[in-house]
Amino acid sequence: MTASAPPPAALPSPWPYLARTAAALAAAMGVGRFVYTPILPLMHTQAGLSAGTGANLATANYVGYLIGALAGTLAPALVRSQAVLRGSLVLLTGTLAAMPVTHSPAVWGVLRLLAGVASALVFVVAVNALLHRLRDHPAHLPGWAFGGVGTGIALSGVLVLVLRSVADWRAAWWASAALAALFAAGAWNLRPPEAAARSEVTATRTHRWFGALFVSYGLEGVGYIVAGTFLVAAIAQGSPGWIGSGAWVLVGLAAVPSSALWARLGRRWSRPDLLLAALVIQAVGIALPALVGGVGAALVSAVLFGATFLGVSTLALATGAELRFPRSVALLTAGYSVGQILGPLVVAPLLGHGYRSALLLAALVVLAAAGAAAVLRIGFPHHMVVVRHTMPDRRRESTRDDRSGAAGPGVVAPHPPD
Repeated sequence: MTASAPPPAALPSPWPYLARTAAALAAAMGVGRFVYTPILPLMHTQAGLSAGTGANLATANYVGYLIGALAGTLAPALVRSQAVLRGSLVLLTGTLAAMPVTHSPAVWGVLRLLAGVASALVFVVAVNALLHRLRDHPAHLPGWAFGGVGTGIALSGVLVLVLRSVADWRAAWWASAALAALFAAGAWNLRPPEAAARSEVTATRTHRWFGALFVSYGLEGVGYIVAGTFLVAAIAQGSPGWIGSGAWVLVGLAAVPSSALWARLGRRWSRPDLLLAALVIQAVGIALPALVGGVGAALVSAVLFGATFLGVSTLALATGAELRFPRSVALLTAGYSVGQILGPLVVAPLLGHGYRSALLLAALVVLAAAGAAAVLRIGFPHHMVVVRHTMPDRRRESTRDDRSGAAGPGVVAPHPPD
């Protein structure tokens, strides 16, 4: 009798790794990058920060993020370094703790720039580690780790909501630094993968679709970051004081499951269709506080924005991977990052009269991104999409290709390097 082949070894549980990655993303993005949004109104009223200077500080952070992302792309060794991960977590926490010790806008700008560099490096190390370790697990699982961004947003929003009635803007920064330190401790033992072989697949007549995708994603960078920076301040202008911070908590809660849920929808609808839908929904969410006003509109806006901003990134980068355009993730990330830098600068002249005009302009830019996504749908080469089926581990490993770049063929991270 011929002995039967042994069953494939069971895959280890992904949840401990998911938890460590989620903690890293919560520290880097949810707190380190986005806590500025709910603290900004407090700095306006208590620290004498002008609207224009607030926009400049946001831009400094986005410039730092672009520098960090490019460093991770140009120096691949950084992406595989646990020392870089830990050092960046320490630097990020330190910049948050240092914000209250000065009133100098120039020093604040340097601190926010360094925070951007650190958050980008944490992000690229964590995401590359996650997608390497979970390459044989269901494609929606990494989306739950990306939900760490939403968790960080929600918890930092709760902190600011509580502290605004009992303390000042300094306490909000210090509490945020303490929260980032807790997340950093949870991510401390996250171990990046060893170097892995990569192959580039030459694009075959996909330039026109990739061009539409690039335009759409770059415009999204401009529009989304205006809301991501000024939404709380805009809501706070026309609502009770707690509503602004409360809305930011809702943004975080809606963002927690968004990447995983958009990835699941990709099983039934094409990514260009979903990208178009997500952008239209996001544009409506950004415009609501400016057009309608009131508590109800503010809360609906928060949910719509939170449910789409990570999903749009997931869908856009996954679509670029499907097109097999060389270095698609790096190019899309660069365009998106430049858009984030331009967003606050474009709306800065409008902020002297409040945030209504800035939000309306941001909504129009996101609608333009949706228009580019609609162009992407026309004649999109769906035959190039890699259809995944459940299969034994060994067979799946043998049939994998590297079409999706650094982020893998499943859920793609919001801003990973190529």
